[in-house]
Amino acid sequence: MKRRRAIASLLGAGGLLAIPAVLQARGQAQAQAVWVEVWKSPTCGCCKDWITHLEASGFRVKVNDTGNTAARARLKVPMKLGSCHTALVGRYAIEGHVPAADIRRLLKERPEAIGLAVPGMPVGSPGMDGPAFDNLQDPYDVLLIAKDGSTQIFNSYFKQKERS
Repeated sequence: MKRRRAIASLLGAGGLLAIPAVLQARGQAQAQAVWVEVWKSPTCGCCKDWITHLEASGFRVKVNDTGNTAARARLKVPMKLGSCHTALVGRYAIEGHVPAADIRRLLKERPEAIGLAVPGMPVGSPGMDGPAFDNLQDPYDVLLIAKDGSTQIFNSYFKQKERS
């Protein structure tokens, strides 16, 4: 009798009948995952941590351990905005430790631009965060790179808000 109840519960609305729907949803999410191609040094730990941040945020990543100087030049990211890794997502260049949420916003808004950059390697940005950095958080900006190479602030992190 217990076995019949167990089988009946598995076949009910919340049981085995729901498994195909779950598998289908998972497959659709993977099919909709956004691909990011990254160029970095093979020995850079913070680049690996940034890639882990992207993957945890649902991106699928292809890594090229060849350095990023040629990729930065090919994608027209100004050298003054340089960081330790360069990526391509859709038609946009991503330079440095740009948070995944900003990449998603860029892809949603689709501005006419080269892409986004977080120049340098600010502590507290994805890949430059956590216990290895004593959980410190320096203020930094994510910059939108216009087609002419000029920039404007796309998002800011950890800045003190002015009091009125």
